[in-house]
Formats: sequence, structure tokens, C-alpha cells
Amino acid sequence: MCAIVGIYGNENAARIAGAALFAMQHRGHEASGISSGGYGDKKIYTVKKRGYVRDVFDEEAFKILKGDIAIGHNRYSTAGSDSVFDAQPIQAGYKLGEISIVHNGNLVDKDEVRQRLINTGSIFQTDMDTENLIHLIAKSTRNRLRERITEALEHVTGAYNFIIQSRSKLFVIRDKHGIRPLSIGKLKSGGWIVASETCAFDLVDAEFVRDVQPCRC
Repeated sequence: MCAIVGIYGNENAARIAGAALFAMQHRGHEASGISSGGYGDKKIYTVKKRGYVRDVFDEEAFKILKGDIAIGHNRYSTAGSDSVFDAQPIQAGYKLGEISIVHNGNLVDKDEVRQRLINTGSIFQTDMDTENLIHLIAKSTRNRLRERITEALEHVTGAYNFIIQSRSKLFVIRDKHGIRPLSIGKLKSGGWIVASETCAFDLVDAEFVRDVQPCRC
């Protein structure tokens, strides 16, 4: 379960992400969250709370969520607890700046990977397997985020989708078996959308383009 969405290149990115999450509310209702950024801003903004989409995002929330890039998540827990600390997106700062991640799926080797990370000095803030990827990216010595993500994916196994937002880019990842659905659409108001279900496209006036291809990782 869980719903994830990413918006790129639209000045109303956070609002569109919110509408898409509303359309996918059936995939999870424990908590909802959105991160946004872009327009050359060096900051990523995040709002997340327990509850339904309509209760989490109001006008005050959208005033915070600036930019033309956004990612969002509806939580249906398969790992972690029902605490707000285990709500997504997970945002963090590291050597190259800030990133935020949303995740749908399970990492079957999460406990082993987490223990290795803890043994080498990582400090975890949540119980979610999603946080493993944050630490793997941060610990990489590669000079570009794309290279760090590629390297991090070599250390995770499972059925998963990730959407990763930096200050100016969006990275969309589907596991090599393509087990979980993830689709790309073109927004008629400009920009792109990627979402767990195409029912989100109908509500935000987007045209289906194709499914995300499984990664070669």
C-alpha cells in the first residue's frame, strides 16, 4: 500500500501533489506529508502530520510549501510505528545539500543494512526502512547525487518505489522487478507527475505517458 507522488516543473507543485494524494487516500490514511522546493531556492520545505489528506493540508500548509517541485506520501505502515516521526517524506541535510524521500514498498534486508549503518556511526530518527536509503546516500563519497543514489541502491533488496527530491531535481526509482506500480503523466498545466496510481492523473488533469521502467540496479 502507501501512496507516493512527485511533481516537477509546475508552479503549483505542492497543491497538485495534495490533490493527487487525496485521489489516492485509499492507499493509506495513517499520515500524509509533502515536501517542496525549487525555483533556485536552497531550502526544502516539509509539512507532514497524522490523519487524512484533507486534515493535514490547509492554506497555511500550502503557504509553507513553495516551489515547482514536490513529493508526497500517504502512509499505510508495513514497517515502523504509527508515530508522526514515522510519517513521510523524510527530509535530511548532507554534504551536497538537502534531500527528501518518499517510499512505497518493503526492503527485505532492512535490519541487516541498518545494523551495519549503526555500527559505522549512523544515528536513526525513525523505525522506517526508508531511512536506510538516506544514510546510504549520505555516507557515499560520490560527487553527484545521482551517483550516490545508484551506489545506495546496490545495498538494498526488496519490492520498492522511491521518489527523491533535491533542491532542483527529482529522481524516480522502481525496483528491478517492477513489482509495485508507478506511472508518469504529463500535466496539462505544465510539468510532470509520477504517481502510484493513474487515478491521481484524472483529478489533476494529467495525461498518462507510460509506466516507470524498472531500474537496472
